[in-house]
Amino acid sequence: MPKRLLIVAHAPSPNIERLRDAALAGARAPEIEDVEAQALSPFDARPEHVLAAQAILLGTPENLGYMSGALKDFFDRCYYPLLEKTEGLPYALFIRAGSDGTGTRRAVESIATGLRWRSVHEPLICRGPWREEFVEEARDLGMFVAAGLDAGIF
Repeated sequence: MPKRLLIVAHAPSPNIERLRDAALAGARAPEIEDVEAQALSPFDARPEHVLAAQAILLGTPENLGYMSGALKDFFDRCYYPLLEKTEGLPYALFIRAGSDGTGTRRAVESIATGLRWRSVHEPLICRGPWREEFVEEARDLGMFVAAGLDAGIF
């Protein structure tokens, strides 16, 4: 039975949509043989989606130095139903940050720590003005998480 990678990403702009889509494409690369990847909006993701996944990739824009309200809504709805049921869940994070992304990173990591999820990659923080290389970096992150899951590394 294939393993599942869930991508929960808020993509309110075309550039962040590109990051989400690139992460999903990386996770679905032909080299990844035994992983099903699914991308959902934080508004559509429910606890049962997370419980069915063996890893999660989170994506958010930086909004006023914090994660998007949509990702916060996801955590608000899902935190307690997931608490103690997803300990050790491998996760990674990408942030589209107009400034530095530090507050956003800290907020997401704090919640993930409370859930006892396990970070498997340094957060990808796409800082400053838009650069096309952000798309390739997001693709690489999606592929990394899926490949690690596929290989049984996490």
